[in-house]
Parts: sequence; C-alpha cells; structure tokens
Amino acid sequence: MATFKEFRNDVKPNWCPGCGDFSVQAAIQRAAANVGLEPEELAIISGIGCSGRISGYINSYGFHGIHGRSLPIAQGVKMANRDLTVIAAGGDGDGFAIGMGHTVHAIRRNMNITYIVMDNQIYGLTKGQTSPRSAAGFKTKSTPLGSIEQAISPMELALTVGATFIAQGFSTDLKELTSLIEEGIKHEGFSFINVYSPCVTYNKVNTYDWYKENLTKLSDVEGYDHSNRDMAMQTLMKYNGLVTGLVYQNKGKQSYQQLLQGYSEIPLTQVEINLNENHFNKLVKEFM
Repeated sequence: MATFKEFRNDVKPNWCPGCGDFSVQAAIQRAAANVGLEPEELAIISGIGCSGRISGYINSYGFHGIHGRSLPIAQGVKMANRDLTVIAAGGDGDGFAIGMGHTVHAIRRNMNITYIVMDNQIYGLTKGQTSPRSAAGFKTKSTPLGSIEQAISPMELALTVGATFIAQGFSTDLKELTSLIEEGIKHEGFSFINVYSPCVTYNKVNTYDWYKENLTKLSDVEGYDHSNRDMAMQTLMKYNGLVTGLVYQNKGKQSYQQLLQGYSEIPLTQVEINLNENHFNKLVKEFM
C-alpha cells in the first residue's frame, strides 16, 4: 500500500511562501494514502489560478484544465474510468465565477467525485482582484472604493442544490482537513469540500489570524448532527458560514452512476473497441 510520500513528485510548487495551498496538497496526498490508493488509482483535475497548479504537484494522473472547467473534465474522466478516484480542484474564482454553472450542476448531478475549492476570497494569480467570495466593502485593485456586491455563500448554496456531502476545512488544521478529504473520497456521490486557504500576498484581511479568531469547529457545537439538513442550514446561517468540519452528509441518495441505466461495470478504458473498415467508414460519413 502506498504511503503519502509516494504521492509526491519532483516538481517544486511555486506558490508564495505561506500559501494555504501547500497544506491542501499535503492533505490530499495523506488522504489518498490513508484510504489505500495507489498513485495510478488517483486523478487530480484542476482549473486555472494559483490553485490550478496542484494537479502537477501530486504523483498521480493529472490534468490542468481551462478556467472554470475542471468539473466537466473530471466528470468525463470518471465516466470513462469508474475505477479511478477522481478529485477536481480549483480556487473560489475558478469554481464560483466562470465555473459556477458547472459547480451547481455537478453538485445536483451527484457524480461520484470529490471537489476541493481553495478559497482565499481573492484572485491571486492575476494579482489581487475581487472574487465572488470577497465580502462587501472589500478593497482591491478592481474595487478601490470597496466591493458593492454580496459575497457568495458556497456552503448554503451547496445545500440548496441537493449536495450529499458538504465539508469545510482550514489549511492550518491538516489533521481535520485530511480526515474530511478521506471521508469525501469514500462518500458515494459528489463530495464538496471548501477550504479556507489564505492568500498571504494579496489578501490582507482574511489572514490566518483572522480565521483563527472567527472560525468555529462544528465538533465544538453541542448537539450538531451533520445528517440533519435543516440544522446544517441554520448553523451555517448562525455562524455566517465560518465553520469547519463535516457540514452535511446524506448517505441515502444514490449517485449518478448508480442511477444511470446501462452504465457498464467495465470501464471504457478497458473495453476492446474493434471496428471493421465498413463500420468505420460509415461512422466517418456521418461527419462528412
């Protein structure tokens, strides 16, 4: 069985020193090892942004997609090879701006993949503009007088569109984050994990110290039941989404693959496709 070290490669991340994404990378590697995966059994599909580089920093199959499109690619990979454990990864700009439509529909579709968002509440790669997760009043190069828009609430959004696994972590708590990713991988359905991953270069508001002062662990909330959807929503609203831990899990809903009629147990990657010349020419003529 592979150790987390076997999910490392020789590519050195070029994230800024102190970036929260280092911890997300380590958590994915540790979680993959803890659930018993081998590197060839894992695929990391990423989008654009600082976080999008993560697919090249882990020893597994990797695909660095285009802006906001990690989820359709990841779903295609999973459908073609159901034996792979597929993790899609990206930032809050990637997933909640240009990729928001894909995020919503992937959640409601309940495809059996895991989606990890590295949420730093700013655009880092393009040098510090307001993102969909930036709070009202947030001042950046694109909003010098302060943002007049309301920030997206991803946890509440995921609940409303029927998510079956919702969790939120903080990059300094590697133990909890690793555990959440493990549970997300094991969950039969779409697992949505938002991670507060501070940008130390461009976001001087939502810092490590700020999160430590404002985050509440759900494990410390007396009587919290992550199987209770109403309680999950009420708790998120009470703490303005600033919680960490397993927010909600529904083990009773079937995944997309379980519901799809005719979905072969044999992955497409293992099927021998032999076409005779006549059949091939017939198919080609349809596109001529």
